[in-house]
Amino acid sequence: MRFLDVKTDFAFKKVFGSQQSKPVLIDFLNAMLDYSGEFAIADLEIVDPYQIPLIKGMKDSFVDVKARLANGSRVIVEMQVLNVEGFEQRILFNAAKQYSSQLMQGEHYRLLNPVIALTFTDFVLFKDAPAQVLSRFKLMEKQRLVDYGDDIELVFVELPKFQFTAEQLDSVQQRWIFFVKNAGQLNFIPETLNTPSLRQAFDIINEAGMSADELEAQHKRRDFIILQRDALAKARSD
Repeated sequence: MRFLDVKTDFAFKKVFGSQQSKPVLIDFLNAMLDYSGEFAIADLEIVDPYQIPLIKGMKDSFVDVKARLANGSRVIVEMQVLNVEGFEQRILFNAAKQYSSQLMQGEHYRLLNPVIALTFTDFVLFKDAPAQVLSRFKLMEKQRLVDYGDDIELVFVELPKFQFTAEQLDSVQQRWIFFVKNAGQLNFIPETLNTPSLRQAFDIINEAGMSADELEAQHKRRDFIILQRDALAKARSD
């Protein structure tokens, strides 16, 4: 078996943003956001379903999946492959935009629902915390460390910091992070990832089930990312 690299926009959107992957996205978000019991996500709506992307141009260094949870909360799931200027500001801007765009003119502020921005980076973002893979941010009073509220939360997962092997995985969250980071390098499903949701995720990105157009889109996008990463590295070394 050969699987698509989930870190590319085409595969990421296909596995987490297509209508067939709704159960996958629910399990994925419950694991990544640490929701369980009465707080677990039971249902959601994928706001911007996957489509085969246009190849021409390919200017974006990221891809996102937007979902609306049954309780009204909004979630933006993003894969950022290149460390480009303004990246952190764009994450905050997009979360704030999702928050403010919920209200029509004249509607009451109490109708606003929380927004969570879950971002995977294929580079180290917070160098001062070399062992911390997942970081969560929200509004808080500086001295007393009292929460202002949960209306906007930013969650980052830095893939290069995740060093677990398949045999070492011991939580659902670790399994999903391993999947995002390593699926494109596997030719079989490890036993520790042999769960219903992860098997479905692997089925979605199995190259054997891809059309010629889908495979072309994936391979061109992967080559584009490699070229852009090399160009950024050269610019920083000059």
